[in-house]
Amino acid sequence: MSDRWGVAFYDFLKPPPGLGGDVLEGFGDLHKRAARNGAQHGTPVLVTVSGFTDPGVNLFFRVSPMAGRGIRTWRRYAYTLVVWLNFLQVFGRSWRDATARDVEAFKDWRLTDVRNDERIMAGSFDADRAALNTFYTWASGKYGLLNPVTGISPASGAGGRSGQELGPGGRRREGIRPAGSRRRQVKWMLRVPFEQWRDVGLCGYGFDGARRAGWRGPNEDRDAAFVDGLYGTGLRLQEWGSVLDVELPRSSAARLSRAWLAAACLKGAKEGRWYRIPRAVLREVEGYADPLEGSRTEAIRRAQRRGSYERLAYLRVVRGYNARSRVLYLEGGGSLSVDVLGPDERRLLFRRTASGLEPLAVWLSPNGMPKKAEGWEDTFTAANERVQRVWTEAGGEGLVPLWCRPHMCRHSFALKWYSLLSAVWQPHLDGFTEQELLDIREMFGGVWYALSLLMGHADPATTRETYLEPFTTLQVDYLMELLDGDEAKGIEALIRTVAERGGRTLTGVARPGVQPSVGGRA
Repeated sequence: MSDRWGVAFYDFLKPPPGLGGDVLEGFGDLHKRAARNGAQHGTPVLVTVSGFTDPGVNLFFRVSPMAGRGIRTWRRYAYTLVVWLNFLQVFGRSWRDATARDVEAFKDWRLTDVRNDERIMAGSFDADRAALNTFYTWASGKYGLLNPVTGISPASGAGGRSGQELGPGGRRREGIRPAGSRRRQVKWMLRVPFEQWRDVGLCGYGFDGARRAGWRGPNEDRDAAFVDGLYGTGLRLQEWGSVLDVELPRSSAARLSRAWLAAACLKGAKEGRWYRIPRAVLREVEGYADPLEGSRTEAIRRAQRRGSYERLAYLRVVRGYNARSRVLYLEGGGSLSVDVLGPDERRLLFRRTASGLEPLAVWLSPNGMPKKAEGWEDTFTAANERVQRVWTEAGGEGLVPLWCRPHMCRHSFALKWYSLLSAVWQPHLDGFTEQELLDIREMFGGVWYALSLLMGHADPATTRETYLEPFTTLQVDYLMELLDGDEAKGIEALIRTVAERGGRTLTGVARPGVQPSVGGRA
């Protein structure tokens, strides 16, 4: 198969491509033309090697509901469609006449066919299934096609559903969904193994706790600060990877400082939200950005010497920032709210300094350019490979029982706060009456509601769906053992605060002969 499908993405933050001569002159401004046709920055375009495109496929990404999705969703769905179209092309079939049998064959090829050296896990195919189902649900309404994923035609409605079977608990499950897949693959790390993974994989240590001879880690302050930030804030990779230095508070005596997460960087959100950053993480970020010892400044100086920043198209130079209104003021006039700036635009924000232009983006690559969020996947992969290598060199056998993916940090954050909230909810808190426990619940809301706020979920049902099964099987006593010293002190302070506000609970034990402190009547 020579004419394979591939995908490109509109990049409105770079000049339009030039083909030389007058080839494109008749088309006018390509960016404006694409925008008139419904394209946005990041919109996929599926095209074959020979240059053939299918308007029926590409229209999918330009109309509702896909037009309102995020760039990462577009990319994931586009790559799924590329694999699907190439699979069909082998058998001389078009996506328009695909059947349920084709989808089943695609599933077998992706999961079990021994002739396929690029087989994937059940959970990954479940993402493929969701993408194809979304595409064909739209196509069935647009073109009157049968949806081969669910077997529903536009006229049949729910009564025409086929290819479904009863899953656990009598719930309907699409037959194409792999039996071994789950909606959420929740895995977490406790703090001690997480810190060991970080030290071995990113900071050059061995399993004996000693720095390895010959280690060179020019970016280890950046990498350690980044992963500690993921673990401590619970943000997604794109969210934490897109923050600007003006959006971060300075480290202070507060254990958790508040920071604003812009709407354009959030997954599927229409407005931004507040989140908390641990004091230790802020200090690490400040160390990474230190003008004398941090690797961030070194990367900036290298880029300035090469003139890399001046060569960027569409960059914006910021002359000031209003933290209260979250507005950036630009050179030459004009202003921008940080809430409307997505990850790609943020990488083009700079300020002028005595040394030259300097990016506002916190996380930079060694060449001084703002690091793309997807580039951190490679950092985690390299860290996991190094942990495995050090494990093998130390005499360990088989796969090392220590590895981490970005989203595991978010799951670990959820587990920690689930444990804290569950401790507040446990029915046998010493010193609290039944009424006082009700007061606590009224003050903090339900466990899943409070956790949904911390995770940035719009609906607590999303939080329950993700974490109910893996977390609620754990006992509160066990959960409390997961906390480190600072976290245990934190929950003690939380309970003391609630007790003092309630005014009816003893909050301390004095030395003999002195009356204990009382928040009110005992």
